[in-house]
Amino acid sequence: MSARDDDAIWPAAVATLKSLVLLAARRLLQGRPAMMTDNIFKKIIDGQLPARILHEDELCLAFHDLHPQAPVHVLIIPRQVIRTHADIQPEHQALLGHLHLVAARLAQQLGLSAGYRLVLNCREQAGQTVPHLHLHLLGGRAMGWPPG
Repeated sequence: MSARDDDAIWPAAVATLKSLVLLAARRLLQGRPAMMTDNIFKKIIDGQLPARILHEDELCLAFHDLHPQAPVHVLIIPRQVIRTHADIQPEHQALLGHLHLVAARLAQQLGLSAGYRLVLNCREQAGQTVPHLHLHLLGGRAMGWPPG
């Protein structure tokens, strides 16, 4: 990446950071998660924002979460924008299966043989904050139940 490319990413990164700060403020005021209007995952897919990518193929992308909730916290996102789990259709069946296969492969590669958790939040009340379907792969510590 050239210095010019790096300079082009910073305005988008600053705008995303502002969105995250506003989101955090809304969450604190409302006492519940709020969905962003900006799709930062699409910006990562398009190369407009940097990410620590672990896996990339024609259907999906997996990268480290910026705010990990466990020693291992990876986000697995489809390239196709599907706003929430409630928006999936029969034609997404193969894609959803692919996301799970990628999650299992990454869990093995990341040494999560003792176990891991996959989380898929749907809409604000469940904790979804980015309007793009995604799986959280969490591991590296014991997970409690109920989750929250």
